[in-house]
Amino acid sequence: MERITWDQYFMAQSHLLALRSTCTRLAVGATIVRDKRIIAGGYNGSIAGGAHCIDEGCYVIDNHCVRTIHAEMNAIIQCAKFGVPTEGAEIYVTHFPCLHCCKAIIQSGIRAVYYAQDYKNHPYALELFQQANVLVRHVPFDREVLSLLQK
Repeated sequence: MERITWDQYFMAQSHLLALRSTCTRLAVGATIVRDKRIIAGGYNGSIAGGAHCIDEGCYVIDNHCVRTIHAEMNAIIQCAKFGVPTEGAEIYVTHFPCLHCCKAIIQSGIRAVYYAQDYKNHPYALELFQQANVLVRHVPFDREVLSLLQK
């Protein structure tokens, strides 16, 4: 049996986290990794104990749902909440991070972003990542790696 790569493993984790999303517009998952170890995970959804889009619909202002917290932010906040440093870590995300998440990723000290799907890739986000020397790499995700069937 052939083992999956680290990138496939962590991206699979992000896709699994996305299954917990309560957003009806786009399900996103994010996994923060340091030294090949998962230190946090997040998905897009509402604040703890709050109303969810799947229950009450999206709360859209200027074509953006303001009810949800993005997956990247949830993962970074989880690290802050539990005192886990993000300096030098990497993040695996199912979709390219939005501009706000880009800035949070940079400020948190994360040094690499791996994303599976393009999604409204903002040119300024790419510019900021480059200015901050954050590696950005497209890592397409093949759902076949999740197959439990051995060939």
